[in-house]
Amino acid sequence: MSFQFVHMAAYSRKGDGKGRSTSFVFSEARRDPVASLHVPAPGTPVVVSGVGVDEVERRHDVAADHARTTPQGGKPRRIRADQHTLMTVVASHPYTVEEVRVDAAKRTEVSRWEALTVDWLRGQYGDELVSVVRHEDESRWHLHAYVLPDDPAMRASALHPGQQAKAAVMSAGPAEGEDSKALNKRGDGAYKAAMRDWQDSYHAAVALPCGLTRLGPARRRLTRAEWQAEKVQARALRTTLDHAADVKRKVESFIGKKKGETETMVAQAETTTAALKAEAAAAKAESDRLLAEAKTATDDAKAAQDKAVREQRKASWMMTRVREADAHVRSASARLQRLPSLLRTVLDGFRKSKVADRIRAAVDSEMDRLREQATAASDRARKADTDRRMAEERARTLDRTLSETIAQRDAARKEIARLRPPEPEPAYSMGPRPSPRPTSRQTK
Repeated sequence: MSFQFVHMAAYSRKGDGKGRSTSFVFSEARRDPVASLHVPAPGTPVVVSGVGVDEVERRHDVAADHARTTPQGGKPRRIRADQHTLMTVVASHPYTVEEVRVDAAKRTEVSRWEALTVDWLRGQYGDELVSVVRHEDESRWHLHAYVLPDDPAMRASALHPGQQAKAAVMSAGPAEGEDSKALNKRGDGAYKAAMRDWQDSYHAAVALPCGLTRLGPARRRLTRAEWQAEKVQARALRTTLDHAADVKRKVESFIGKKKGETETMVAQAETTTAALKAEAAAAKAESDRLLAEAKTATDDAKAAQDKAVREQRKASWMMTRVREADAHVRSASARLQRLPSLLRTVLDGFRKSKVADRIRAAVDSEMDRLREQATAASDRARKADTDRRMAEERARTLDRTLSETIAQRDAARKEIARLRPPEPEPAYSMGPRPSPRPTSRQTK
């Protein structure tokens, strides 16, 4: 056998015509002696997924005791004992238990088949799938799945796709001109179609990847050669699917690796960008500080230059006054140089006169006063000349300081331009180009 086998059946607490009740199903699954007469050497079932058989039975019995159904217009009541409350699914692999035990490769194959089968069952029943067990005391390698309905009435029929499909047809009623026999036939057709879809879903999800055919040779009346050819084709298809899965894993691994590398590169780029932004911000702050200092120094230099200009103007004004005072002193000195000879003549005529004595005293006093004025004017002239030379020296010093400050300001602007990140190129426009900004020298 190399074709798929999967079967579903529902059971009630009362049991069917052959006495197969939920209690009997659990006893058989547990390998109780009374229910295991068909097994030569009963063994302990192996739990593949979910809980053990005892826990499944306990959950089932508790849920069945609390299950209630409410007739239309009536009160809730306990469900009937003959209502199906347990759904089971049996899936079998073509390999025998003995083949799996002695062949590691076949053990690997059935392990994959088991995993795919459990995944398919979970996709079909979700949380209602409570247990999957394996029996290794029979000839074929197979699994038993137990499904408990989670609705308040525990209707296992709701989990049977064939029964649901037929019930939908029957509840809709006969079509025009259709009798009850034709309606039932149409319902049976819906039942078979739904079960074929159920079998097809298992074949696509489990049998096909495991190299199993959908149907056996007897059902389709195939010759042995045709059956062997189909088995070879199924194995080839499984090999192809395995190769495709391996390629897919490699591609996913490569994509994951590249994605990780890309994420690492992006993280590094973000880190570098953040560092560059921080560096640019620090450079901008430093450039702003340098600009502020340069502006302050320029303002101070301009103020010093203005002060020097004012002092130079004051010194020039003082020199003018000194020159005027010097001219006045020179003129007074010339007059004084002529005055003694005139006074000496007058004094000689009035030597003996008291008036002459008083004039002589007054002249001497005036001469002393004029000499003192001349001396003071000369001192002021020398001091004014010294102040002028000092003012001119300060003006020259301030001019050199201003030149150095302007040079430092230009150097700071060049350094700022070098540190500032490049601005994005403006989009091309058909309008007039903006006029260039004036340079620092043009601004001055």
